Formats: sequence, structure tokens, C-alpha cells
Amino acid sequence: MHLDTIDTKLLTLLRSDGRMSNAKLAQSVGLSPSACLRRLHALEESGVIRGYAAIVAADGSEPSTVVIVQISLERQTDDLLRSFEAAVRRCAEVRECYLMGGMTDYLLRLEAKSMADYERLHTEVLSRLPGVSRIQSNFAIRNVMAHAVPTKPRR
Repeated sequence: MHLDTIDTKLLTLLRSDGRMSNAKLAQSVGLSPSACLRRLHALEESGVIRGYAAIVAADGSEPSTVVIVQISLERQTDDLLRSFEAAVRRCAEVRECYLMGGMTDYLLRLEAKSMADYERLHTEVLSRLPGVSRIQSNFAIRNVMAHAVPTKPRR
């Protein structure tokens, strides 16, 4: 699907506030609400917009530490890749997992309650995943793309 400047503006606004009303979106890009809704449906049907999600805090009681983990496997056979991926899906702390091309095989984003909790995850979970030969961990300072102010509930 070819994206024009209005589509690009709609996507930028939705990245900033996924709960923005159609009326406000339409006003912001200079369309009627019905024309804006047609464009949104077209973006969804074409797969440009794959879905909408809530960004959820780990458990709400305390801030979490985001850790980006690069994992290399001993080898890259189909069986090992499948068993690694199945094991990662069972790890509640792993929020995202990507099969990579390049220096490492997988990139994981996970959340730990503290450095001690991450040490436990590293020792008891990550190092025991099938075929792991190397783990490199990077700790996030802050999420630049996260909203500075929580969005208001949609009306």
C-alpha cells in the first residue's frame, strides 16, 4: 500500500496516542471523520496497522528494569531453533523475542524487578534455554518512545 502524507500523519498521531478519537484524528489531519475512518480501515486491512495494544507495567507495584538480551546458540538447526523458541514462549518475563540475522541469533526484551531478579533470571532461566552458548545483556536507562504523560481513557 502506498502511504501518502495524510496516512503518514495518521500513523504518527496513533503512535503517539493509540486511543485518540477518530474525530480528533480527522481534525488533526484535515479530513472529515468519515474519510478519516475509511483511511484507518484501509490501513488496518492492508496490514500497515497490525493492531492496537496496551502498554502494561510489570505488576504496577514497583518499577521494572528493562533488559535487552542478545543470545547466541551453539548451532542453528531447525530443531534447536524450534525448541529454543518454544522454551522462550514459556518465560513470563520475556516480553519480546526476535530471530535475528547478524552477530547474534536472538534478541529478547525482558523485564526484571531488580538487578537481583535479573541475576536469578540469567542463572535459572536464560542460561538453561536449549542450545544457549552466549548471553549478552544490556540494561535500558529509559524508554524514549514511551508516553511522558499517561493517555486518558477513550470516550
